[in-house]
Amino acid sequence: MPARERFTPRQLFIVLLIAAVQFVNILDFVMVMPMGPDFARYLGFSEARAGFIGAAYTAAASVAGLIGAFFLDRFDRRAALGVSLLGLVCGTALGGAAVGFKSLIAARIVAGAFGGPATAIAIAIIADVIPNSLRGRAMGLVMGAFSVASVLGVPAGLWMSEHFGWQAPFFTVAGIGLAVSGLAVWQLPGLTGHIAAARGHPSTTVQLVSRPLVLASYAMTATVMMAGFIIIPNISGYVQLNLGYPREDLKLLYLFGGVASLVSTQLAGALVDRLGSFRVGAVGSALVAACVWVGYLHEPRFPFLMLMLAFMFAMGLRNVSYNTLTSKVPRPFERARFQSLQSAVQHGASAFAAALGAAVLTRVPATGFPARLEGMPTVATISLCLTALIPAWLWWVERGVRAQPPPAPVVAPG
Repeated sequence: MPARERFTPRQLFIVLLIAAVQFVNILDFVMVMPMGPDFARYLGFSEARAGFIGAAYTAAASVAGLIGAFFLDRFDRRAALGVSLLGLVCGTALGGAAVGFKSLIAARIVAGAFGGPATAIAIAIIADVIPNSLRGRAMGLVMGAFSVASVLGVPAGLWMSEHFGWQAPFFTVAGIGLAVSGLAVWQLPGLTGHIAAARGHPSTTVQLVSRPLVLASYAMTATVMMAGFIIIPNISGYVQLNLGYPREDLKLLYLFGGVASLVSTQLAGALVDRLGSFRVGAVGSALVAACVWVGYLHEPRFPFLMLMLAFMFAMGLRNVSYNTLTSKVPRPFERARFQSLQSAVQHGASAFAAALGAAVLTRVPATGFPARLEGMPTVATISLCLTALIPAWLWWVERGVRAQPPPAPVVAPG
C-alpha cells in the first residue's frame, strides 16, 4: 500500500462514528459474559448456566440476520442503523429490569434481535465508504471498539455491578446507546448508492449464497466464532472457581486484556493492508492455539493475567484479519444482505458454541473452593481443533477475493 494513502476527513469521521456504534453494540454483549457469576448469585441459578445467557443473545441475532438478509439492502443505511440501535437500547434496558433467569434470557433475545442487524449495517457502511486498500485500517479502528469496550466498559461494568447492583451496567449502556444512536442518525450522510447500483444488477439471496466464495467466507466465519465462543463466556467462571481468582480483581483482568487487544487490532489493521489477511490471521490463530493449550487444556502454573494478555492480543490479530477479508467478498449492492447473513452465521455459531460449552461444563463441589467447573480440557480440545482449520479458510477466501475486480466505494451525495 502506498505510504501516502490516507483516509479523507469525511471517511475518517464516518469510520470513528461507526466505531462508536460498535462500541455500544459490543459493550452490550461483552459485559454480560464476565458478569455471569453475579447474575447467578443474585438471580438464583448455577454458574454453569451462564453460557446460555450469551447463547440467547447470539441465537436471536442469528435469526434476525437471516430475516434481515431479505430487506436490509432496500433501505438507506442510516435509517436502518437508527432503527436497529433503538431496538438494541430497549433490549439492554430490559436486561436491567430482569427478575430471574427466564426474564434475563428474554431481554437478551430482544437485544440480540436488534444488535445483530446493527452490526451488519455498520460493516456495510464501512465497505460502502472505504476502498479495499484502506479497509484493514478501517476495520482495525472499528474493531478497536471491542478493545475499548474491554478496557473501559467491562471493568466499569464489573465495578458498577459490585457497588451499585448488577442492574446498573444495563441502564448505563442503554443511556450511552441512546446518545450514540441519535448522533449516528443526525451526523451520518444518507447512504443510498447501493440501491441505485442494485437496479442494474438484480440478484437474490439464493444467488448470493450459491457462490462458492460466499459459502467459504461463511464457513470461515463459523469456524472462527465457534473456536472462540466455546471458551470466552466461561473465562470468568473458570478463573474464579478453578483458579481462585478474586472477584474484585476480575475487572483488572479484562482491563489489561482489553489494552492488549486494542494494541493488536490497530497493528493488525496496518499489517493486513500490507501483507494480506492470510499471513496476519495465520499468525494470530497460532498464538490463540498456544494460549488455549497452555491456559485451558491444563490449568496454568503462572499468573493468569499473562495468559489473558497473550490471548486477547492474538484474538485481535485473528479477528481483524478475517473481518477485513469477509468485507471484501460481496458486491456493493449486496453488502447489507451479505453482512446480515454473515451476522446470522456469526451469532448462530457463537450461540451453538456457547451452549455446547455450557452443556459440557458442570459445576461440582471441590476441596478448597466453594465449587469448580469440570470439563474445561474438553472445551479447550474442541477449540484447538477448530482453530487449526482457520488458516486454510483464510488462504482460500483471500485467493478468491484477489480474483475479483476491486469495487469502487458506493457513497451517495449528502
